[in-house]
Amino acid sequence: MLIDLIAGARPNFMKIAPIIDAIKQAQKEGKNIQFRLVHTGQHYDKKMSGDFFEQLGIPTPDVNLEAGGGTQAQQTAAIMIRYEQLLLQKKPDLTLVVGDVTSTMACAITAQKMHVKVAHVEAGIRSGDWTMPEEINRLVTDSITNYFFTTTEVANQTLRQSGVAEDRIFWVGNTMIDTLLKHRSRFIQPEIWGTAGLEKGKYIVMTLHRPANVDEESNLKYLIEEIIAHTHGLPLVFPVHPRTAKVLEGLGINAPQLHLVDPMGYLEFNYLVQHAKAVITDSGGITEETTVMGVPCMTLRNSTERPETVDVGTNELLGVDPKAIGPAMEKLFSGNWKKGSIPPLWDGETAKRIVTVLTNQF
Repeated sequence: MLIDLIAGARPNFMKIAPIIDAIKQAQKEGKNIQFRLVHTGQHYDKKMSGDFFEQLGIPTPDVNLEAGGGTQAQQTAAIMIRYEQLLLQKKPDLTLVVGDVTSTMACAITAQKMHVKVAHVEAGIRSGDWTMPEEINRLVTDSITNYFFTTTEVANQTLRQSGVAEDRIFWVGNTMIDTLLKHRSRFIQPEIWGTAGLEKGKYIVMTLHRPANVDEESNLKYLIEEIIAHTHGLPLVFPVHPRTAKVLEGLGINAPQLHLVDPMGYLEFNYLVQHAKAVITDSGGITEETTVMGVPCMTLRNSTERPETVDVGTNELLGVDPKAIGPAMEKLFSGNWKKGSIPPLWDGETAKRIVTVLTNQF
């Protein structure tokens, strides 16, 4: 059995790495399973891609489609055209896509049109917000998927309600957490730790990249100023996404406790998160990691596709109004933030369960 593993953007790499490890273990046990690692090139700079391959021990891709940047439509088209060319040369028995980025949807569509079955890891999650490109990617991908690997019972129920048969749904857990637990002992103290004089539990990490938060300059400035005003003087470390960096240049925000840094490698960034007093973000994946590490998390979005991080974990959904920052920060500094717990099956064994299903199905 040959499986194409699709990885195109930074969130994919954390989800695909443990699956590769599990396949290699299955091979050692004599299982008939091979993989072809396909990097679509959706994230193509070293900080967004190369560092993750090195740190997570992901092998050099068998194929790099080199799709590059551009608009949503341009990226989707480039990935589909180039993946189709690959499939014309050699078809796998299965295309396995992860997450909800452009590469996920584009390769799923292409595979099905070439009569290759599709498995979706992290299937069934929904934010309900159709303004998010990721939500469209999820809906389209799940509408043409054959095998659904899910992170929670909430996702299972979403799929059932959309008409997916029970024997195609496999509740396996969260491969991102596999990666987190495997590498937690290897986290690396980043350079900013010394230059900013950071101390454990005495700084806040912030990440912002979604259009609702960063595209309008006046709103972004107001948002950051509100956060700075309520940090009680603690350092605020902001690894700046390329999208956000362009907007920040003209804002003229000058606060001594605000530290703008380049995007970090996986091991450095999670060292920061693990020891932070709190994380402020609009990312979905980070809310999963903070939940497992027990770090308070504030999400600047109106909805989340990961409700378990709110219902069970340490995350709170604040919305996009900067005025929500103050009350949340007071709750944090008063010591009243919820402790949270870890969702079922987020135990580091997810990839093994996925590979077991694949070997049994084929």
